[in-house]
Amino acid sequence: MTSSENGQRWEIEALVAELRELRLQSLENRHRREHPPKLPSRKVLSQIVDNLGAALFPNRLGMPDLTDEGIDYFVGHTLDSLLRQLHRQISLELQFVAEQQGLSLDTHTQATDITRQFAAQLPSVRKLIDSDIQAAYEGDPAARCSDEVLVCYPGITAVIHHRLAHVLYELGLPLVARVISEVAHSATGIDIHPGAQIGESFFIDHGTGVVIGETAVIGRRVRLYQAVTLGAKRFDKDDNGILVKGNARHPIVEDDVVIYAGATILGRITIGRGSTIGGNVWLTHSVPPDSLVSQGQNRTEVFAGGGGI
Repeated sequence: MTSSENGQRWEIEALVAELRELRLQSLENRHRREHPPKLPSRKVLSQIVDNLGAALFPNRLGMPDLTDEGIDYFVGHTLDSLLRQLHRQISLELQFVAEQQGLSLDTHTQATDITRQFAAQLPSVRKLIDSDIQAAYEGDPAARCSDEVLVCYPGITAVIHHRLAHVLYELGLPLVARVISEVAHSATGIDIHPGAQIGESFFIDHGTGVVIGETAVIGRRVRLYQAVTLGAKRFDKDDNGILVKGNARHPIVEDDVVIYAGATILGRITIGRGSTIGGNVWLTHSVPPDSLVSQGQNRTEVFAGGGGI
């Protein structure tokens, strides 16, 4: 059967026409018919992050046959290619925002400056990820080496994406950053908003179902287990009933805190340094340093973690 016959069989022409009408009506409703939006590509950004991982860790995430002499060439070539691609994606976001605001900006120059600033922070990002890998190795008795942690652990995959996305978020690219975070969310089941501030040596064990909100602040050497939520207690609205954006509404978790599986911590509260939050705890108030919080309101036992499964 020819392609033309197949098209008639599935009534492709009629489907294309109907979809075109729906697409144009949507653009009309958003006053975008003359200027359809061109957004950053999820597929391209996913490839960029994969290549960034290879450039940051060429021996473990790069080409399998790299020699000592070829590593620097590989890293340089990879960075040059992916930064050019990233520059294009940054330009798309800047153009999209400018069009929404009715502005005329030199987005090419602005994108170049942002890309340069992002590239300059990659060594610092590598150091942070190294601390996260070491925290995972030291925090999980099942981990046999740090190499295994890097290539196998979904928590590290999510954190690598977050470290990169957070830099872009701070550079004024919330859409590109969010796309990168959602790529990791889809792959790992771990949902970290790129706006969340996370200190060094961060470890998410197992990880599935972890949610970390936009304004969460997490200190150093914090460990989370699966299904932990650092969320908002309520959403403020203005006089017109519209949600207020940008308010600090997620928890502050200080240094050396451990939060076990299924705990839900809501609102702009503070979990004091060195505290342990037990499994399935529902917490909406601050606790002082060195607290031990369990499901029983007055109990002070420490729960064993799940590392090693």
